[in-house]
Amino acid sequence: MAVPVVAAVVLLVVSWQVAVDGPLLGVDRWVRAAVRTSHRDHPSALLDDLGHLLSNLGDGVPAVPVLLAAGGLAAWWWRRAGAVRWWLPLPVAALTSLLIPLLVVPAKAGFARPGPLGGPLLPGQWGWYPSGHTATATISYGVAALLLARAAGRRTARGLTAGAVVLTLGVGAGLVWSDFHWLLDVLASWCLAVLVLWALNRRLPRPGA
Repeated sequence: MAVPVVAAVVLLVVSWQVAVDGPLLGVDRWVRAAVRTSHRDHPSALLDDLGHLLSNLGDGVPAVPVLLAAGGLAAWWWRRAGAVRWWLPLPVAALTSLLIPLLVVPAKAGFARPGPLGGPLLPGQWGWYPSGHTATATISYGVAALLLARAAGRRTARGLTAGAVVLTLGVGAGLVWSDFHWLLDVLASWCLAVLVLWALNRRLPRPGA
């Protein structure tokens, strides 16, 4: 229970600071300055390419197709495991893919936070807070792993969980390294995803249940 509580508190505090342009945003400026210094003092085309590659893993493609494919595979696994509601992963995956923009887009429009480059938002443009790429990656890969892990062995379940965590941490790091997002944009989306995954984990039955 501590994990969702911490995630909710962090999300509320960060959102409040973004809304009032509070002192906590100094963390964002400090991290960005450190990243820019690292770029300048230790230039690396390899790291830059890796940052962009990791950032792209948070795009709707490939994240949502991976989620939907995992839903189909999980349904097959659940059926083999004898689950009565073996088809459940399919609507869960589909609804999750629809939930992500419903959570992120209104928040982006409401907070209307400029990105790290500092340019003003154009008419009709969404803000940068929270990070849509981070939310898409964390929720999509997290739910995919959760659905598959329900019918997998313990070792496979641990591997799926670890893989989802590594992917989502990589996406967040890539976004900050590439100057696409502030750190707190990424942190807020991680917290939001934790709450979604925690709620789903509590409600989602096991195939043998």
